[in-house]
Formats: sequence, C-alpha cells, structure tokens
Amino acid sequence: MDADASISLDASYIKAYYRRGSANFALGKNKEAMKDFKHVCKLKPKDPDARNKLSCAKKAVTEAAFAAAIYSDATAPLSDTLEVGDISIPADYDGPSPSPSGVLSDMAAEEALFQPGALPLAFVMQSVEHFRAQKMVHKRYIARLLVACKRHFEAAPTLSELAVPATGPDGSAASARITVCGDTHGQFYDVLHIFETNGYPSADNPYLFNGDYVDRGSFGVEVVLTYLMFKMHDPNCIFLARGNHETKNMNKIYGFEGEVKHKYDVNIFNLFLEVFQHLPLASTINSKVFIVHGGLSSEEGVTLDDVRKVKRGCEPPESGLFSDLLWSDPQPFPGRSPSKRGVGYSFGPDITARFLENNGLDLLVRSHEVKDEGYLVEHAGKCITIFSAPNYCDSMMNKGAFIHFGHDLEPKFTQYSHSPHPDVRPMAYAAGGGQMMGL
Repeated sequence: MDADASISLDASYIKAYYRRGSANFALGKNKEAMKDFKHVCKLKPKDPDARNKLSCAKKAVTEAAFAAAIYSDATAPLSDTLEVGDISIPADYDGPSPSPSGVLSDMAAEEALFQPGALPLAFVMQSVEHFRAQKMVHKRYIARLLVACKRHFEAAPTLSELAVPATGPDGSAASARITVCGDTHGQFYDVLHIFETNGYPSADNPYLFNGDYVDRGSFGVEVVLTYLMFKMHDPNCIFLARGNHETKNMNKIYGFEGEVKHKYDVNIFNLFLEVFQHLPLASTINSKVFIVHGGLSSEEGVTLDDVRKVKRGCEPPESGLFSDLLWSDPQPFPGRSPSKRGVGYSFGPDITARFLENNGLDLLVRSHEVKDEGYLVEHAGKCITIFSAPNYCDSMMNKGAFIHFGHDLEPKFTQYSHSPHPDVRPMAYAAGGGQMMGL
C-alpha cells in the first residue's frame, strides 16, 4: 500500500517499484513481483539486487506453471505413492536407527516403529545428539517419520483440546504444568537450551509449540524433526500448531525449502509440506486458555466451533478465518485495522474481550511477533504474546521466553538468552540469499 501510494505521487520513484516487488514476492504473488522487478531492471540495469530478485521471481513463476500443468485433483499425495523401502541405507551408515539391531530388512517392521507411541526414545535422543553434531539422520527414516506424522495429523482435530496433566515431572500435583513456547524459527541450539533447562518432553512434562518452527534460522530441519520425533514417541508429550511459516510460500522465500533440499531432497521437502498442511490451527488448555499462532478473526462472532470446522490439508487462503488465525496481530487501540503485514488483521482489546467472553475463555495466547523480553502482556492482561527465539536472526538481541500453565492456569514466564550455534548465518538457504531489501 505504501509503494502504491508512492508510485501514484511519483511514477519515476524506482525504490517504490522495488519495494512493491519485494512485498509481492514475500506474499507469493510472483507475477506481480516479476513485473515490478522488470521495471526496476529497465531503469537500473546494473543493480545486482534487482537482477537477482527478477531471476528469483521468474524462476518461481516458471515452477508454479510447471506444477499447475502436472497437478490435478486426482493426483495422489507423495505420502501415498513414495516407496520408502526403496531408499537404500549404505552399509557404512553410522547414524541413529530406530531398531536396536540396526538397519532392518523387514520394511513392515521398520514402518511399525514409526507409528504414534512406538518410536523408541533412544532413537529420538540419539537423533537429537546427531543433529547437535551437525549430522543428518538417514533419509529413509525421515521419510518414514514424515509419512507417519502426516497420517497422524490428518486424523487429528483442527482445534487441539489439551489439559494440564494431573502430576508434574516430580510426580506431584503441585508441579503439574504444560509448557507453551512461541516461534523457534530454526534456532535449534536455543530449542536444546529450553529442553535442557525445562526438561525434555514427556507425558508429565508436555509442551505446546505454537508454530513457526522453520525459516529465518538455518537449523529448521533439526528443529521440526526433533518435535516430530517426540510426537511419534509419545503423542501426549508434545503438541504442535501451524504457524504462518509452515506454508509453501514462506518456505520458498525465507529458507526452509532451500535448507531441506540442501540437507535432503525435494521429496523430503514435499513430505514436510504435507505434514504442515495437516497441523492443527489452534489449541485450548482446560477449555479456558485459547492458543493460536497469529490472532483473532477479521469477522465478529467467530466461535470455537468455527475454528473446529476450518478445512485443512491445503495452503491457507489469502483471507478468511484460516488466514487470520495464522497472520493476525493485536493492536493497542479498539477495533480492527488492516495489518501492516499485508495479510490478516490487527485486533484491539475490545475484540479480544468479546471473543473470550463469547467462548467462555479467560485468556488468549499467541506468538508471531518478536518481543524484547520474549513475551508481552497486553489487552488488560487478556492477551499474551510469547516468542521463544532469542536474538532473533542473530541480530535482534531480544530474550526468548516460555510459559508454564499449572492447574490454576496462571501464566508463569521463564526468560532466557541465546545459545551459541555453529557458524551458519540466518537465512543461509533462503531464495535470493535472504536479501529482501537492497537498492
């Protein structure tokens, strides 16, 4: 909108075309982006940023056209057609195996190990240590995991209805809690810090991760695979919700697609997309705390039943309840406003209060925005933003935080600083080198 206004005032203002192209590219509107970048390159043919962005936009348009040409509604998902057993494991593979006896020749027995509740904890913990050492678990095991997760989430409800466990890590009711984390954005070594200080996920130490596991940080593969492995080890030890970065367009621009293709291949990336498309969109705790990645709807009168009815198994539309849940943000003043993001809406304290009252809820918890202290309480205490990626993008110097909810449902915050990580810069695998600005 700013770029449109600038161009209407001065049609020769080249930076406005560049910024509008960058915005459209980030929103997946690749044809519109390509048109603006062509105009920039015509006016400034030697600018490397503009030429790079034009090349990326052209490639995205070509890929989309190719995908549309070969896709039909009858096309079976990759998770139904991929012959995982045909992915061979070399004799010298020294990484984790789900079987104590090592690589199995019985594919049915191997597949059974990846079913919910069957994945051995030893395999999960060995994989975590393998990831810590910057090594990958074999592709066949990852394909097994992703296929199993897709089927698990496909059968799960859109709204996860969670409860604080009866007892906590020490076996007492007083320590009972569920831990809610916000964005972790590929910051694997900060996720390890959370687990090492707060305990690894278990039935008596459950976690809810509230979306945006990937992109920006360059260890998104390790982050999301760790979560999914714990999910298949014990479905009640960890719960996951979809964020706006668990989407194809975001993954293409902000690094996860490139990261997966670098560490594995395009088939593994497409399996990740299938998993992401079936993730739940929101959660409740004890029917009183509503948790969603982005925020509330642009329409009045939305109920929890409306959330339950949102159809998943697809990429989110540009508008509507599905989109709002992933993209919206709170604002300090009443009412609703267009979002600065270009997707979703901004909602005021009156919107929060009415939604909670109409649905018998006490509190809204969301993520989606970096906060200096790792969290922010607003809307008269009724809206909490939780963000769990400290020193976001190695540059923001913010703290990370997570929340404990016990039986009293009073939020208790823990803050922490960033942990050292290997020398891989943020967005190392992003389209166009991760440079969204320039000029």
